[in-house]
Amino acid sequence: MRKPSYWNKAKVFLSKKDKVMKKLINNYKDGALITRNDVFYSLCKSIIGQQISVQAANSVFSKFEKSCKGRINVKNVNKLSTQNLKRCGLSRQKVRGIKDLAKKIINKEFKPFLIKDMSDEEAILYLSKLRQIGRWSAEMILLFTFNRSNIWPLQDIGLLRAISNNYDKKYFPPKSFLKKLYKKFTPYCSVATWYLWRSIDNEPIQY
Repeated sequence: MRKPSYWNKAKVFLSKKDKVMKKLINNYKDGALITRNDVFYSLCKSIIGQQISVQAANSVFSKFEKSCKGRINVKNVNKLSTQNLKRCGLSRQKVRGIKDLAKKIINKEFKPFLIKDMSDEEAILYLSKLRQIGRWSAEMILLFTFNRSNIWPLQDIGLLRAISNNYDKKYFPPKSFLKKLYKKFTPYCSVATWYLWRSIDNEPIQY
């Protein structure tokens, strides 16, 4: 796993643009957004983690990985029965989402390699056609798997809380302020998002 090529350039850019960013970047020198570069793995992890705590998601994902004999790929997941997946702690909806994803990749209805040539919005729309994948999940895939540099996931509660805490704004921060930050941080909103997340959770997020 590696950090994005733009990371160091983004840190310099954001530090010059914003006092809060400069402070956060100095506070968290030890890490960076890293990618696994595995769309199927990341989509499975995203589906599993929906609407449950990080701790619960990690527990379910660990069982899921064990069911796949340590190798989460389309072939292994497609072999798993609905009962196998439910025993991991997955809801019926999440089972359908993961099984449907594997099937669509096998049938070439979903082609992850096409995403690299799409704009962010085109990619979000394409990913959102998958069962159990909405805008937030699509943005997480673009940020963590494709390392897009300018993702600003405003449906993410953690990001909104971090903005409220660091910029002394009420929760929910005003839309006008969120738009102002977006303009200020572009083209490196993904990096700003990562540092804001770190400010409220010392454990770096991975997908």
